[in-house]
Amino acid sequence: MISLMLHLPTLNFANKGTALWRTDAWISLFFLLLLLGWDATPWDLTLAHWWGNSSGFPLRDNWWMRKVMHEGTRSVGWGIFIALLVGIWRPWGALRSLSTSDRAGVFISVLCALLSVTLIKGFSQTSCPWDLQAFGGLAAYVPHWDLWQQDGAGGHCFPAGHASTGFAFMGAYFGIRQSGDRRALKWLAIALIAGIVLGVSQQMRGAHFMSHTFWTAWLCWTTGWLSHHAFNRVQAQTSVRP
Repeated sequence: MISLMLHLPTLNFANKGTALWRTDAWISLFFLLLLLGWDATPWDLTLAHWWGNSSGFPLRDNWWMRKVMHEGTRSVGWGIFIALLVGIWRPWGALRSLSTSDRAGVFISVLCALLSVTLIKGFSQTSCPWDLQAFGGLAAYVPHWDLWQQDGAGGHCFPAGHASTGFAFMGAYFGIRQSGDRRALKWLAIALIAGIVLGVSQQMRGAHFMSHTFWTAWLCWTTGWLSHHAFNRVQAQTSVRP
């Protein structure tokens, strides 16, 4: 499955659209099944206990974790997001290999990935690990897909919003890949690594379970390719109108 993803830029352009759509969909389905399997295990709580105890999470207010890994990287993420917007008209890096409309498509893919995480967080009743009774809080543990049961705390902690600071930029991969530019893989790798690092840092602080990070990655990947292919379809239909 991973080898398919790594060889996407070499596919023939003529039948690339259909082939890529199917490959992207299969990747999403494969990891969806893995995530559902993870949710059926107690591993979230097991990993959370690596960093927290009944007194809370010692690293929650650690200066490096809070100021650098949370607030600092969030500012960097916003800077890159704005740079992508500006890059529609003043391209930089791999964006130079794209047309203006395709650069807009890249930005839209990243935006949609961010919005998918934000919207689900807005409706989620799942609270953060540091709010749970097992870690000195008041909330009971409730699986994040139990949408109707409140856990007794503030909620809005699923999926992992901070990890989307990295994962959302996977959306740029799809547009850059379409141009045949091999730097698309660098975008994908950097976005994945950044999302995982940020997700783990929040796990260590007690802000999220590991599944929150994994689901954020899946949402950003899936929303990214869906919005990319939808944008291409709209663009193709618009170009053939008289």
